[in-house]
Amino acid sequence: MRLSVVLLAKPVLHGYFRSSCSWRVRIAFALKGIEYDQVPVNLIKDGGQQRTQEFKTINPMQQVPAVEIDGFILCQSLAVIQYLDETRPGPRLLPADPKKRAQVRMISDLIASGIQPLQNLYVIQKIGAEKVQWSQHFINRGFQALEPILKETAGKYCVGDEISMADICLAPQVYNAERFKVDMEQFPTIKRLNQTLLEIDAFKVSHPSSQPDTPDDLRA
Repeated sequence: MRLSVVLLAKPVLHGYFRSSCSWRVRIAFALKGIEYDQVPVNLIKDGGQQRTQEFKTINPMQQVPAVEIDGFILCQSLAVIQYLDETRPGPRLLPADPKKRAQVRMISDLIASGIQPLQNLYVIQKIGAEKVQWSQHFINRGFQALEPILKETAGKYCVGDEISMADICLAPQVYNAERFKVDMEQFPTIKRLNQTLLEIDAFKVSHPSSQPDTPDDLRA
């Protein structure tokens, strides 16, 4: 009985409206049709609420997202997404086909490990006045690698014609690129895929412009 109560409890997402990693998890919840509660963690206010001792007990890396689910805490967005895919019904977020699944993981890792961390708030705060040029450089570098890969793997979505974890990673990264004024005309495949994704309800409801902690001036 106790276990079933734990499994029935709503997951709790500790995140930040503009965190691309938090947005990935919100998209996954929406695609799977999972109800969840949000606890905002303001990464800027009071020097960053992620740096408090209270939050450090939730995620020792002092980053978002962190998800309380099934009686334990999961950090790192790709781990959360894959756990949801393995434990919840709904559309698959990783393909059944081994080749396509490997391609989804490759694209996801390229973004989540090779591009996004270089615009992490902690990093760009250290960079200071050069943060825009820094971010543009590394997004361009990453997208120059990603564009030809997606030309080979994409159908309607990043890998074939089914939404996957790769798409969940792509949309938030393009949002970051647009924030830092990257010229997306250089990357027609990425631009096309992103436009398609932003028409999907799961991407709309999870968008940074419509979260409980979104500042009024940034709301859609």
